[in-house]
Amino acid sequence: MPELSLSVVAGLALVAFLGGFISSIAGAGGMLVLPCLLWAGVPPVLALGTNKTQSVFGTLSSAVNYFRQGHLDLAPLRATLAWAFVGAIGGTLLVQSLDKAFLETLLPWILIVLAAYFALSPRISDRDTPARLSARAFAPLVGGGLGVYGGFFGPGMGSFSAAAFAALRGDNMRRATASTKPVVLVTNVTSMILFIAGGHVVWPLVAAMAVAQIVGARLGSNLVIRRGAALVRPVIVVVTVAIAVRLMLR
Repeated sequence: MPELSLSVVAGLALVAFLGGFISSIAGAGGMLVLPCLLWAGVPPVLALGTNKTQSVFGTLSSAVNYFRQGHLDLAPLRATLAWAFVGAIGGTLLVQSLDKAFLETLLPWILIVLAAYFALSPRISDRDTPARLSARAFAPLVGGGLGVYGGFFGPGMGSFSAAAFAALRGDNMRRATASTKPVVLVTNVTSMILFIAGGHVVWPLVAAMAVAQIVGARLGSNLVIRRGAALVRPVIVVVTVAIAVRLMLR
């Protein structure tokens, strides 16, 4: 376990606050937190496990806030969450046996297309629109697919989830953003358990970063509730393009 100074821990807590804030709006906070953990000298496997564990607290915080404010209804999501759990197990097992190089090459272009969709589609708004998939089809295709992707790779999962809920289920952006949180939570908790079982978590860091995640996620989710698509659309476009550029420059 790495020995980190108090100033480094405080700096990582600040990064976790920003990660929770960004993730509650657009996902992808881990793309900020993980490099900082590595920069601080946390070994890669421990950094992955610590990042996944601390991020769960931020996702839970925003999910609870959306639920209390009436923007998250869990009942219609039960089947989707069950499929996300199954998919996350499959994705986590898959990543241990396959080369991710092809996905790393393809993903930036997918993210750019996704950013263009958020920028231009009339479905990304504060109004509900007609669903394009039945609930029976949505659960395995979207829930299972997101679970596999989250367990296998992960970057941009929040953006993919919001796009799916808006485009295929017809949700307005407040509801779509809120609905992504339990899906991401199920996927991340599944991966977190596997990391904990392997002893790949720095618990003192998690303790400090989790508190910061909770505060950042609460503030970010409150902004989404107040401002809706006017906030979510540009943030997702910027974050998604930033992830794409970063993946291209690896």
